[in-house]
Amino acid sequence: MAEKLTAATIIESLKQYSILEINELVKAIETEFNISANFSVAAASSSSEESKENAQSEFTLHLTNAGANKIAVIKVVREITGMGLMEAKTAVDKAPSVIKENIPAEEVEELKKKFADTGATIEFK
Repeated sequence: MAEKLTAATIIESLKQYSILEINELVKAIETEFNISANFSVAAASSSSEESKENAQSEFTLHLTNAGANKIAVIKVVREITGMGLMEAKTAVDKAPSVIKENIPAEEVEELKKKFADTGATIEFK
């Protein structure tokens, strides 16, 4: 019985073949073993879908540093939370602080941009 070839050995030997010859080899392997070369792609995409399902769907916005332009940060905090002026000012002055909870994943990028434009530093957890 012949010694079992490693994947590296097989790949190295395939480098001498043209793409058409390799394509014919793949078709022959599919026929011989009754498999599809697309199986690994389907398995990878289902794994990717599972990881998306397990991904966090809601976040909490933490203001870590208001930066130099506190007035702009207070305006954004008021806009996204509906807080009054004094509440928003207190939240910004107390940084690091929780600004908003249960934020849908779809809004995260939008909020990142708003706070980045003000010079504030934020985190989502």
